[in-house]
Amino acid sequence: MPYPTRVKIVEMGPRDGLQNEAAIVPLDAKVELIERLADAGLPAVEAGAFVSPKWVPQMADSAEVLQRIRRKPGVSYPVLVPNLKGLESAIAAGAQEIAVFGAASEAFSQKNINCSIAESLERFAPVCAEALAKGLTVRGYVSCVLGCPYEGAVAPAKVAEVAARLIELGCYEVSLGDTIGVGTPMKARAMLETVAHAVPVERLALHFHDTWGQALANILACLELGVAVVDSAVAGLGGCPYAKGASGNVATEDVVYMLHGLGLETGVDLDALAATGAWISGVLGRPTASKAGRALAARAA
Repeated sequence: MPYPTRVKIVEMGPRDGLQNEAAIVPLDAKVELIERLADAGLPAVEAGAFVSPKWVPQMADSAEVLQRIRRKPGVSYPVLVPNLKGLESAIAAGAQEIAVFGAASEAFSQKNINCSIAESLERFAPVCAEALAKGLTVRGYVSCVLGCPYEGAVAPAKVAEVAARLIELGCYEVSLGDTIGVGTPMKARAMLETVAHAVPVERLALHFHDTWGQALANILACLELGVAVVDSAVAGLGGCPYAKGASGNVATEDVVYMLHGLGLETGVDLDALAATGAWISGVLGRPTASKAGRALAARAA
């Protein structure tokens, strides 16, 4: 199958990227980050998470973020919602799209959300139903699709089972996450082929972390099967608190550079994106993790 002519990038930086930062990122910086990313041409920018501030203090101001951002026409601003209480708060803050987060690993599900996979899907059912009834769209995530920090290898059939169930619950799309970044191209492709038997490939997205430096190669291998949606985080922000040593999401700048090199359309202004990555890295007090971002900065110096 040929590559898709256009790839949609779902920007994870403001939520998945920032949620594990030790120091609280100022509200103004979060708002500016989201607005800059939208202005750079990202069609979807994950804006926050309506979760317990006890467990994820970095996301405690998600309601304020959602209320303050200047919304750009044509851009979606999804937020993570784990339960009905979170959904209620998200709707009150003006959310129009939510995401629910499951796992393909029983051990990870227990460690991450304190319940089994089956129980998590039961919890999501009323959340999805209520959100859809209120006119919101719902996206699903499946974590640990290529490996688990507690169980090791994860069976592709289990990933397919969870992904299919999320579609049944009303998710318009399911994002397949290599949470600890252990996947390699052949394994990523084999996993996707299995999942595609249960869920149409046009309703699947890729969410790869870059712990072992394989994320771009994995994305490329899966694009060859027709997937046309990729999750990534500006400046390679993020990590996983449940996976020791796991680095951040693949950098959006690196993904865009690769896609443009393939002649694929993204609608993203790479220079504006890289400038945003350099800016938020400065706010966080460290250099960008994006190789494309560093190269562009060096060329401009």
